[in-house]
Amino acid sequence: MKTKIFCDSADYETIKFFNNKSIVDGFTTNPSLMRVSGAKNYKDYSLKILKICKKKPISFEVFADDQKEILKQAYKINNWAKNIYVKVPVVNSKGYFLGTVIKELSSKGIKLNVTAVYSFEQVKKVLKCLDKKTKCIISIFAGRMADKGKDPLPIFKKSILIVKKYKNIEILWASTREAYNFIQAKQLGCNIITMPPKIINQITSFGKSSNQLTLETVKGFLSDSKKSKFKI
Repeated sequence: MKTKIFCDSADYETIKFFNNKSIVDGFTTNPSLMRVSGAKNYKDYSLKILKICKKKPISFEVFADDQKEILKQAYKINNWAKNIYVKVPVVNSKGYFLGTVIKELSSKGIKLNVTAVYSFEQVKKVLKCLDKKTKCIISIFAGRMADKGKDPLPIFKKSILIVKKYKNIEILWASTREAYNFIQAKQLGCNIITMPPKIINQITSFGKSSNQLTLETVKGFLSDSKKSKFKI
C-alpha cells in the first residue's frame, strides 16, 4: 500500500510549487501555518490557495472553540471547494471531546480531518462518531509525541489495525520531524504522512550509498572551512 505524502504548509508559493509535483498527493494547513504565511483574512487567503489547488485534497481548519460556532465554520469551509477536508480538533480548548460535532458533520457527508490526536483511546472515540461512508482522516501527532519522550509507534499500529476495514477512514502521521519518519510510516502501513517542504525535499535524495553520504559530508566541511579562510 502506498503511503501518500501531504505537504504541511499554508504558504501560497509553496503550495503552487508542490501542486504540480507528483511526489505530493495533498496539503494540510492549520491556523498557525496560515498566520506564519501572512494570511490576514482567513477566507480570502484560503480561496486564493484553492485557485491553484483545485484537485488535490487540502485541509482547512476551524478556529472556533464553541461547538455551535465550530459547526458554522465547518459548513462554510466545506462549501468553498469539493477537494476540502474540514479540519476539526478532537477536543476544544477546554478539553471537551467534540464527538457531537464530528458525528453531525460526518453524517452530512462532510469530509473531515480530525486533528490533534495523541492516544488510541481518542482514535476509538472518533471512530465511533464517524459515518463510515464518509471520508475522514485521523491525524496522530507523532513528532510532538516523540518530542515529549513518548513512542508514537504503538498508537499507530493499533490505530491502523482498527481502521483497516473501513476504506474511507485514513490514519495520518502528523508533526513529522525527519525524513526517516516516511520510512517508519510506510513500514506501519500508514495511509498518509504530512511533512513540511524541507523534509519532502530530503526524501528525493533517498537511496544514496554510505560512501556517497560520507563524501558529501566531508566535502561540505572542507568547503565551509575554505569559505571561512580558517587557519591553525
